[in-house]
Amino acid sequence: MEKLFKLQENGTTVRTELVAGLTTFMTMAYIIALNPNLLTGFDVGSALWNGVFLATCLASAFAMFCMAFLANKPFALAPGMGLNSFFAIVVANIAGLTGMSYVASFQAALVIILVEGIVFIVLSVLNIREKIVDAIPLGVRLGIAPAIGLMLMNIGLGSNAGVYSETGGPFFVMRDFFGALTPAVAQTTMGSGYSSMVLQVVTMFIGLFVIVILAKKGVKAAVLLGMLAASVIYWIGSALFLGVNPFASLATASFLPPFADMASTTLFKFNFAGLVDVGWFTVITLIITFCMIDMFDTIGTLVGTASRAGMVDKDGNMPNMKEALLSDAVGTVAGACTGTSTITTFVESASGVEAGGRTGLTALTTGVLFLACIFIAPIAAIIPAAATSAALIYVGVLMLMGLKNVRFDDLDQMVPVAIMLIGMPVSSSIGHAIGLGLISYTVIKIFSGRAKEVSVLTYVISALFLVKFFLIV
Repeated sequence: MEKLFKLQENGTTVRTELVAGLTTFMTMAYIIALNPNLLTGFDVGSALWNGVFLATCLASAFAMFCMAFLANKPFALAPGMGLNSFFAIVVANIAGLTGMSYVASFQAALVIILVEGIVFIVLSVLNIREKIVDAIPLGVRLGIAPAIGLMLMNIGLGSNAGVYSETGGPFFVMRDFFGALTPAVAQTTMGSGYSSMVLQVVTMFIGLFVIVILAKKGVKAAVLLGMLAASVIYWIGSALFLGVNPFASLATASFLPPFADMASTTLFKFNFAGLVDVGWFTVITLIITFCMIDMFDTIGTLVGTASRAGMVDKDGNMPNMKEALLSDAVGTVAGACTGTSTITTFVESASGVEAGGRTGLTALTTGVLFLACIFIAPIAAIIPAAATSAALIYVGVLMLMGLKNVRFDDLDQMVPVAIMLIGMPVSSSIGHAIGLGLISYTVIKIFSGRAKEVSVLTYVISALFLVKFFLIV
């Protein structure tokens, strides 16, 4: 292990890396069930759902193995949130335009993901993606980690822990519980879901405070132990106060991997002819859109998380960036071949980094757990969302510390950072927020008479984002 991952050189141990990998897994295990839900319209149990579920596990694990052995970095990869929702919309639009079935349209859209992955492999090998990273101004780079922190907090306090009831939903913690004028208003709004929401809130904050207290005492596994404590509280609360058996789903769960369903629906099922019917201009536009969103989501996650972990030099550059980007690209091709949307570096990797993960052994551990989930997915599914929220909020708070490196007296730095701070959690897109930061940086420099300080590549990227925001439909 030492020779393979250089543990001593990176100031870590096997135990720390294993705990970090498990911590990352627990914060992102939700994607295993959520991704097939989003990509198939919640058609749970169908052959397509089973195929996407298996593809999610296999492609994610393969990408993380690449990250572990090529880049030796602790970053986890899986089908990107936002990108998978966009993919589902594209599939529905293809079905509407061509009259093909949803499965056939899905197979046509997989061609787009395949092309995107191949493009990224070429760009990574030629160091073009690395040059794009270098073109991001230092001020914008410094703002990426804190902006991701706010996005993590927004996920934790918002969309990650929500409830449904007879009055509708989903109802979210910050908007519907803490956003209500009084408890009576919240209870009226949520109906029977109010009791579940109270349990979510209690679980979340107890988990958060357990993590904080353990972290202050120097416990390396603070995040993992806090999540476990929160899970136990939620399970007990569900049984005592909601009358729900939190382990009931295990009784009827299947632990056999649905290989036959994947082989019949998604495995190397590329519908090239169906995609041609959509029209070349639309196809090219979609490929460019996927590429831009994925590229800057990945760059933002790598730069932001690496900055928090102290893995960057004084200029904000991360060693082995090329290999990390290549792992992401290879993972996307693997995802297309098995049957899922774009594989990208997950922002939840920050939880494992905070638990002490510093090498590829963390990514390898998370990848092995994803691979194991083809057999034990029902067990991963019983981890409550409120427990993962506690971890996301804590990591988000820590990532805000990066603001101390931003020069608040320099508007060239502060304005792009401020825009990213609000843009990332509101848009739920790392890539879009970076685009806004680059555009604002470029405009400020031009109209303050310092246009020569902006690199040519930054001008190009800013222009591409303007086109993407205003002209691509």
